[in-house]
Amino acid sequence: MKITHCKLKKSIQNKLLEFFVLEVTARAATDLLGIQANSAILFYRKICEVISYHLALEADEVFDGQIELDEGYLGGHRKEKRDRGAVGKVAVFGLLKRQGKVFTVVVENTKTETLMPVIVRKIKPDSWVYTDTYRSYDALDVKSKFHHERINHSELFAVKQNHINGIENFWSQAKRIRRKYNGIDRKNFPLFLNECEFRFNFGVPQEQLKTLRKWRGI
Repeated sequence: MKITHCKLKKSIQNKLLEFFVLEVTARAATDLLGIQANSAILFYRKICEVISYHLALEADEVFDGQIELDEGYLGGHRKEKRDRGAVGKVAVFGLLKRQGKVFTVVVENTKTETLMPVIVRKIKPDSWVYTDTYRSYDALDVKSKFHHERINHSELFAVKQNHINGIENFWSQAKRIRRKYNGIDRKNFPLFLNECEFRFNFGVPQEQLKTLRKWRGI
């Protein structure tokens, strides 16, 4: 998927791509490049659409080994860990393969019947899965295909590898990125979540820029 019918000069497109990777807002990029605000905003959106397109091509990848799971609600000022206080927020679910990638999805809710199909589809049998004590994960204890470890956040220290620090770090990064935006409506939330997933998985800005240039044909 590449840019089509873009009236911006190639040099401007390249600078916008660099600014996007460096997390410069579209509004700030407008001032720096002396272009119309709508042009920068639209270009940034097209970048996110390309990211979503390519992530969708990898959606069938299955994780194995040690996988951290975490659910919640994003929006407002903090990620709610439970259904209470979730009004106006978006339900999200994430799986992180330790020393590997994160996979995220917007979900209707965080109930067992919603999360389990994602877990079964994305994780190979006999993998180790790490979760907190949320009730929706109770089903993992009766699913013999997984080894399930629970993390009790009320305890002061995690035991050995019994933690979900990786996926919680991702949510913290997502919240930081979200603060750049002047609100994200529910319709555009999947694009935002895919942007966060891309930034996390492709690490340093140089690698992100190289990948986006390849994907976009710039």
